[in-house]
Amino acid sequence: MGLFNISLLLICFMVLAIFHSCDAQNSPQDYLAVHNDARAQVGVGPMSWDASLATRAQNYANSRIGDCNLIQSGAGESLAKGEGDYTGRRAVQSWVSEKPNYNYATNQCASEKVCRHYTQIVWSNSVRLGCGRALCNNGWWFISCNYDPVGNWVGQRPY
Repeated sequence: MGLFNISLLLICFMVLAIFHSCDAQNSPQDYLAVHNDARAQVGVGPMSWDASLATRAQNYANSRIGDCNLIQSGAGESLAKGEGDYTGRRAVQSWVSEKPNYNYATNQCASEKVCRHYTQIVWSNSVRLGCGRALCNNGWWFISCNYDPVGNWVGQRPY
């Protein structure tokens, strides 16, 4: 095998490794693992993957590729966007990072803080999850996750 062929083969393996590492952060299990870890920390049972919700989330993510704007399509949905190697795992981790902003005793977010992505993740009645990810025209990634049953009901605690 010539030096050119070996070099080409090495480049192919590197490209495959890069794509595999990105895909490995966007599988249903990757989305579920971060959700279910956060849920377990507060004593809430695990969610399961729902193909119908994932299709809805993917279709919505695809519809946002032209502008990548975080505009809700309905209740029971969390959205995120990021550049570079922004993965579904990272999006869910960013939502979980809102945990310190949530006060269980008062059932409220801290003043001028966001926490409703986190409370949707740990909403005990939400047991099904489906997520989608699309590359926007501006090079950013748009991520959508849908929950069923929908959570974040005013006046109710997530767990």
